[in-house]
Amino acid sequence: MNQNGHNAAIGKFLKNFNQTAEVELEKQLRNAIASGKITGHETFSGAVTLSIEKIDLNVTIYTKIEL
Repeated sequence: MNQNGHNAAIGKFLKNFNQTAEVELEKQLRNAIASGKITGHETFSGAVTLSIEKIDLNVTIYTKIEL
């Protein structure tokens, strides 16, 4: 596979991840607000771990989410 093929495959993976993660996060935030667990004005610490065993990739990305 050439560089363009690598970039396309990575882009497809990241697009799928981004769409799925956004939908799931929004759903959980709506549920937490509706149940009174949060107000919707908090700041959270978040982390995402990306792992691909075949290429020995395991990285965790930490961030804050400010609502």
